Amino acid sequence: MRSADPGTGSLLPLVAAQHRAMPFTRLTDCGMDPADARRLLADTASGTPWQDAAAAIAQTQLARARAAEGAGHRTTARQAYRYASAAWMFAQMAHQGDTAEKRDLYGRHTAATAALAPAVERVEIQHRDGLLGGWLCLPPTGEARATVIVWGGLSGWGAAYLPVADACTARGLACLLAEGPGQGESRLSHGLYVDERVTEGFARFLDLVEADPRLGGAIGVQGISFGGLFAAHLAAADPRVGAVVVNGAPAAPTIPEFRTAREQMAAVVGTDDPGRVTEVMDALRFDPDKHRITCPLLLLHGGQDPLARYTDQEPFLRAADPSCVTVRIWPDGEHTLYNHAAERDALTGDWFTDHLIGQGTPKG
Repeated sequence: MRSADPGTGSLLPLVAAQHRAMPFTRLTDCGMDPADARRLLADTASGTPWQDAAAAIAQTQLARARAAEGAGHRTTARQAYRYASAAWMFAQMAHQGDTAEKRDLYGRHTAATAALAPAVERVEIQHRDGLLGGWLCLPPTGEARATVIVWGGLSGWGAAYLPVADACTARGLACLLAEGPGQGESRLSHGLYVDERVTEGFARFLDLVEADPRLGGAIGVQGISFGGLFAAHLAAADPRVGAVVVNGAPAAPTIPEFRTAREQMAAVVGTDDPGRVTEVMDALRFDPDKHRITCPLLLLHGGQDPLARYTDQEPFLRAADPSCVTVRIWPDGEHTLYNHAAERDALTGDWFTDHLIGQGTPKG
């Protein structure tokens, strides 16, 4: 998998596609050590297969974590486990289809994340014939003023968004990083996929929050990339959603022109039949004439996003009350604003605090 021309730095098509899909900004946004991210891009440019390069980085961080743990340095161990978790997350992204290797790599990601307990707590909830999974992060006090549920889209899920959870918990909000239908262990281990009734699956996370006595106050939802479509549908369908953030999502999903994206979409639906994938995507089209968002809406957009144009997100705005809408655009922003991660997370954390605190009724 070496560069086509090492002298000019040009990359073979597969490697170039991986670098486009997983640039440095995305790697660090989803929690990789910046040094690891630079090493991953350099090693893959030099010919190491993506999954092998990422796995080697993860193993190095795991060894570091276990050594620190053995020496009683728990803070260092937690940091290294998080870096390992992120590296395993990106290792599995080399596989679009649900291969045995993808399942193994994602399982290793799950195990590394589980080592962060009790700061990060694994949760599971019954749905249809399987289990939906997620990771619950509580604020330092252990008591939440409100709760934010976050999920991703076609390829990044759950603990990929631990940095987003950090922004919530620092503000006294609990954060549930969801692996919904078509995502993470919910799909890879339990065979739960995206279909016309996918909103029912995401609503199960609202049930989980309501049933946990530690999670008082109102509930917000945040959908990242394709997951923003699911968040908008849930906000329109379920009055329990007190505020919603949509970041880089298409309101009218179509079969992508990029082969890897098409494969990802087929995987989340659980079929190789393009007709069935189209059928599901057509059913998930968000129509502001039919779907109304009555809670506050924050829409985020990157002006340089190649996957979701501003016009692709405008139907969400038309579905909401203009007096309850906030729009933030970064003209140089990449997809889901990888390159403005810190500012983006501070903004959403503050916005959820402003719109959720005082909405809900404390439990007890």
